[in-house]
Amino acid sequence: MSRLVRFAAGLAAAILISAPALAAPKPTFGPPPKWVDVAPIPEAPPAEDAPAVQTLLDDNQSRLTPQGDTFYNRRVRKVLKPEGLASQTTFGVTWDPQDEVVTIHSLRIIRGGQTIDLLGKGKKMLVLRREQDLERAMLDGRMSATQQIEGLQVGDILDASWTHSGRDPVAGNRSYDMEGLGFPGVAGRYRVRLSWPTGAPVKYRTTQGFGEPRLNEDAGWTVLTLDAPNAQAPKPPVGAPARFRRLGFMETSSFESWNEISRIMAPLYERAATIAPDSDLRVEIDAIAAKSADPKVRAFEALRLVEDKTRYFFIGIGDGGYVPAAADETWRRKFGDCKGKTALLLAVLRELKVDAEPALVSLGGGDGMNERLPSLAAFNHVIVKASIAGKTYWLDGTRTGDRSGLDALRPPPHRWALPVRAAGSDLVEIVVPPLDTPFLEATTRFDASKGLDAPAAMQMVSRYRGDAANGLRQMVATVPRADLERNFRQQMSGSMSWIDVQKVEWTDDAANDAFEIRLAGVADLDWRKNPDLGVREYRVTPPSNAAPGYPRREPGPNRDAPYAVPFPLYVRATTEIVLPSAGKGFSVRGPSGKETIGAMELSRASAITDGVARFTTDLRSLQPEIPAAEADAATRAFRRIASEDSLVRAPL
Repeated sequence: MSRLVRFAAGLAAAILISAPALAAPKPTFGPPPKWVDVAPIPEAPPAEDAPAVQTLLDDNQSRLTPQGDTFYNRRVRKVLKPEGLASQTTFGVTWDPQDEVVTIHSLRIIRGGQTIDLLGKGKKMLVLRREQDLERAMLDGRMSATQQIEGLQVGDILDASWTHSGRDPVAGNRSYDMEGLGFPGVAGRYRVRLSWPTGAPVKYRTTQGFGEPRLNEDAGWTVLTLDAPNAQAPKPPVGAPARFRRLGFMETSSFESWNEISRIMAPLYERAATIAPDSDLRVEIDAIAAKSADPKVRAFEALRLVEDKTRYFFIGIGDGGYVPAAADETWRRKFGDCKGKTALLLAVLRELKVDAEPALVSLGGGDGMNERLPSLAAFNHVIVKASIAGKTYWLDGTRTGDRSGLDALRPPPHRWALPVRAAGSDLVEIVVPPLDTPFLEATTRFDASKGLDAPAAMQMVSRYRGDAANGLRQMVATVPRADLERNFRQQMSGSMSWIDVQKVEWTDDAANDAFEIRLAGVADLDWRKNPDLGVREYRVTPPSNAAPGYPRREPGPNRDAPYAVPFPLYVRATTEIVLPSAGKGFSVRGPSGKETIGAMELSRASAITDGVARFTTDLRSLQPEIPAAEADAATRAFRRIASEDSLVRAPL
């Protein structure tokens, strides 16, 4: 699922996969297509307050047709300061040799009235199959063509242009393009010019800050143009959810609907999720079936099979990176990407009579997907949507270490999913409820019963649940114990240097979806005299000058957007102090009660019980965002809370 990554890949600059008949392992060199309107280099914007490298021209022209799409890009930049030279050392383009053709038109330096050709018909260009993400278990088969920029000086203008062409083998005659203002400072000219056969079902949609393009007809072509002099990329509102930070973009799509995409992908997974009658998988399936008739148990055992017995490895070679490997092939290789693992999991669930289907999602980009135009490029991940006894479970075969049963799996944070069905489906919202139990309970206990000036024995127990427990479970399985113990001691020393950690232990309580870390040592508690009150005090939580809150926003698009809240969040922190003389004559000062600040629920308690001073704080988020109108009040409340302290008072 690599097309979203390709859009972000700088000079690649186009989301495109073309027909194998057009594919080429090397770039070609020549002029732009005849339909391209080659622009003159505009005058530079004022250099005052400009970045080290100033964009003079950012030109993007696309031709979308049922036979294939072509994307022309030109970048003209001027180096204003020595600091800008380091960012202009190399020109490069990337493409899929099976599905794309790249043509490089120009690479030149303009110095005064002199033009210096750097391209030389590509004689100096290095072409490699460069798998840059192998260490991240990713293989996409893309080629790269790069060339060093020789002789560039301050004051020079660097002019580069190139074209990607092809046709998506999965999308067929459907097209998609995304353009956006992505340059620093002010560009002398920013242009987007798209054309398609008049009457073709192409739609477009812009986000705030892009501008309003013009539509016209030209000799059987519909042309969509935005031409902006002295253009500046809009600045996203700080602290806003992702959908409000997607500014200065335009999407163009000929996909009819999300439903159509669902139907397009369905046959691919139907074929891949079928296993042979003599498949080695059937031994594993029979073992799961014999273990339990409960579909929830069967589904979880199938998930564990895929997680534990096949490793993750992304394969994006061919067919646009969208076609899943067959379940039997993934099982034989014992590795697969999200597509292959999903097909494998579906095949096993199908044999176990568990109702399940693939669901396309976006890692990190799901917020606001329902507001976008439909496209395959919107997705970069696929998981399984299982339905058991009227309840939906989201299963991700690329995870590892799940041990606590199906009900311990929480809905993923992808916001929207597209179920893949032969009859099609629209987007489905993934609802993530607030946590009802803390994912972290940290209890620190100091034994000061031997006196205020004696070292206090310390015990800290941190109990993690859910994904936090799973992450620790994976960490202890891969990192040597001595290294982990040292890391835990160093972390404690960095935040609480007055504690000497002498023992580190942990327990994996997978049956209860938990992982527990226990630290033991000795603490030097700082009991200070308060001569005004005639007591000694120990401050458990001193006032903080770094109060959390919501930052003020500068003027700009979506300034009144909601603020994002850490969600789902639920942590409980408890400090206990065993007091001398069973606590006789001691008192505590600290906040108690429950209040809601924005979308955060804060519960605090301070008391002495049976000779133990105890301070507990629960912090829980109730929803993923709050209206901007509530932000100032929430910030003031956080500032008040940060000024409050919790302390124990002992008589002199």
